[in-house]
Amino acid sequence: MANYDVFNGDADGVISLVQLRLNEPKQSYLITGVKRDIALLQQVRADHGDDITVLDISMEKNADALTEVLDMGAYVTYIDHHRAGHIPHHSSLKAHINLDANMCTALIVDELIEGKYHAWAIAAAYGDNLVAKADELANQAGYTNEQMAFLKELGTLVNYNGYGSSINDLHFHPADLYQALVKYESPFELQNDSSSVYHALRAAYQNDFDQLDEITPLVSNHTLGAFVLPNEPWARRVIGVFSNDLANEMPHRAHAVCRDNGDGTYTVSLRAPLNNKQGAGDVCAMFPTGGGRAAAGGVNALPEHQLDEFMRCVERYYAS
Repeated sequence: MANYDVFNGDADGVISLVQLRLNEPKQSYLITGVKRDIALLQQVRADHGDDITVLDISMEKNADALTEVLDMGAYVTYIDHHRAGHIPHHSSLKAHINLDANMCTALIVDELIEGKYHAWAIAAAYGDNLVAKADELANQAGYTNEQMAFLKELGTLVNYNGYGSSINDLHFHPADLYQALVKYESPFELQNDSSSVYHALRAAYQNDFDQLDEITPLVSNHTLGAFVLPNEPWARRVIGVFSNDLANEMPHRAHAVCRDNGDGTYTVSLRAPLNNKQGAGDVCAMFPTGGGRAAAGGVNALPEHQLDEFMRCVERYYAS
């Protein structure tokens, strides 16, 4: 029997697995990728009796692969907060799906393991841009302002590392990053370890964000703020966290950050207004290669000729 851990390469996916394996250590095959690589379950070649844990990837986007591994006789634990589509009723499937806009996969895991690694869950919530929820949980846990600021920064950095067109764009392969983080029972231990990945990511993040000083908005009105980034590695890395920063700075409007793919298409990262966290995934799903959840969505390859149409759709949706 083999164990497989299948997880999104962003903060929510990586830190969800950190919590689970701190709580229940096991040797497993790690299957992950860049944040937008969500068709991960199809990489599993399951045999009867294998145990598969799936974290932070849409069941809807992995429906066929899920059916296949269940038919092969594998046991699947599926934990997620994205669009699920039809959830199969199968004796070998344990599905923990919560589509609440103020939940992320790491917070679902936190509930399942009864808050045993609560600080890690809060860091993941910050990384998934659930800032108000993370602040609430951190205050309830009695953390100082300095501790809260560190958890927010760590979550942001882990999330930042997951963005890119390919693994080559990333500073750390998400599987390697997970293995580096799971060594620490508490995220606060990373801050005091000068050799930890936290310090390396912090320096890389600042270098990339300095490039944004030259970027001007494509659209800027009460309903929508939109930016176009060039086809450069630094832009591929910052697209998600830049979107989150914009959403936090102007919570009354939607934000779209589009990155030129260099092939006549754009990768789009859309954030719903923080004051109206709904519809982002639905808007993106109107376009091929698009999808997401209520508060945040994306389009992997939006044709250039549809860029204006996309902006109009976003404005119409959130102006109503």
